Amino acid sequence: QVQLVESGGGLVQAGGSLRLSCAASGRSFSYYAMGWFRQAPGKEREFVAAINWSGTSINYRDSVKGRFTISRDNAKNTLYLQINSLKAEDTAVYYCAGYGRTSYSGSPDYWGRGTLVTVSS
Repeated sequence: QVQLVESGGGLVQAGGSLRLSCAASGRSFSYYAMGWFRQAPGKEREFVAAINWSGTSINYRDSVKGRFTISRDNAKNTLYLQINSLKAEDTAVYYCAGYGRTSYSGSPDYWGRGTLVTVSS
């Protein structure tokens, strides 16, 4: 079992940057693939980025490539999402997700409660 707690969201102007963090409890974090998802107002939750257990395999949705960077520190049980060049359409609740296995194939098994990112234009 893994508990996930996101932080780092907030209000930022378009073009700005944020770094989201996800603190994981439990000894299994370093063996699990992790991901970030987001849900904009009135829309369904969507995949943003994922990273395998070792950080050697990473995937992004097309609309964030070149602006978002996912990373992890297994020694600190923490997942990160660096978000640069923010756009109004990035406004959403961002969720940390754990896959319960080493690769990010399929759907996550664990979810955090989310952190709100609001981008003002």
